[in-house]
Amino acid sequence: MEQQAQIISTDPVTEDLEDGGDTGVDVERRPWIIGTPQHGLRLDRALGELVPEFSRSYLQQLIEAGAVTQGSTVLRKPAHKVRAGEAGLIELRPTPQSQAFVPEAMALDIVHQDEHLLVLNKPAGLVVHPAPGNWRGTVLNGLLAHDTKAAQLPRAGIVHRLDKDTSGLMVVARTRTTMDALVRMIAAREVSRQYQALAHKPWSGPARREVQGAIGRDPRNRLRMAVVDLAHQSGKPAHTTFDLLQSTAQGCWLRCTLHTGRTHQIRVHAASIGHPLLADTLYGGQPAAGMARQALHAWRLAFTHPVSGRELVFTAPPPADFHAALQAWGVGYNAPQDVL
Repeated sequence: MEQQAQIISTDPVTEDLEDGGDTGVDVERRPWIIGTPQHGLRLDRALGELVPEFSRSYLQQLIEAGAVTQGSTVLRKPAHKVRAGEAGLIELRPTPQSQAFVPEAMALDIVHQDEHLLVLNKPAGLVVHPAPGNWRGTVLNGLLAHDTKAAQLPRAGIVHRLDKDTSGLMVVARTRTTMDALVRMIAAREVSRQYQALAHKPWSGPARREVQGAIGRDPRNRLRMAVVDLAHQSGKPAHTTFDLLQSTAQGCWLRCTLHTGRTHQIRVHAASIGHPLLADTLYGGQPAAGMARQALHAWRLAFTHPVSGRELVFTAPPPADFHAALQAWGVGYNAPQDVL
C-alpha cells in the first residue's frame, strides 16, 4: 500500500519567539511524516507539499534558519533528499499567506465534476490562488469550501491558473494521483487549451499565424513579461497559434491556442505581433468596445481523463462583457457556431 504523507497534528503548539525578548509572535511546531509521493524529493519541495499554505521560498528560509528537525538532527539544506517514513518537526510562524488557506463559501460555476477532477468556469476578476494583495476570496478558498478533500492536496488541486482578469475554463484535481497525472499531461502538452481574444488593429496577412518567441521577465519592467532572446536573457520557449475569426476597422477577434503555458503568454505574444488585447494596459492595450479588463477568455479545454481514459471536451461561451464588445464591433454574426 502506498504510504501517504501526513501532518500528524493540526493543533498548533505556540510559544513566544526568543529574539531580543518577547515579540508576541506565535510559533507553531508541526510534526510531519514523508509519504511515498514525496520519497526522493528535495526537503523544501516535500515540505511544500505537506505544508502548502506556505511558499517554497519561505520554507527554504525556515530550513536554512534551523527550523526543521528530524529527531535530534537539524536539517539545514533545502536540497536534502528525503525518504518515505522519515519524520520530524517544523517550526512555522504565521504569515498572511498561511492564514489565507481557509474555506470560503462562494458560487463556483462547476461545468463538470467526478470523483477524480472538476472543471470550472472562472469569472473575470476572481483571483485563482492567494497572493500579496489577494489573500482571501480566491478560487482556492472556494475549492476548500466546496470539497473537503481539497485540503489534502497541494494548492487545493489547482494544476494551472488563469490571470485574475481572464475568464474561462480550468481543470482542478480532486485526488493526488489525478493531480500528478494532470501536471504531467500539461507539461507533455497533452491538454488542449484554446482561448478567444479581442485585439487592437485590423488583422493583416494569413488567417493563421504561429508565434514562437521565448518569454521571460521584462528587464525594463519586472512586473511585465516579454519576448526575449535566450542568448542574452533568461526565459522559456513559448508557442502560440493565432487564428483569425473576424476582423474589423476597430480590431480583430482571435482564437488562440496554447502549445506552452508561460506567464501571460497570449498577452505577450499578441502584443509582440502588433495586436495588444483590448484593455490590457500592461502590454499596450487600451479600454475599447466597453471592455474594462483584458479581452481574454479560456473558451475550450480538452484532454483525456487520466483515470477513465475518456476523451473530454468542454467549452464555455464568452461572458457578457465579451459579447457586448463583439456587438459593439458588429461582429460575431457569421462566426463559426462553435465559438459562441
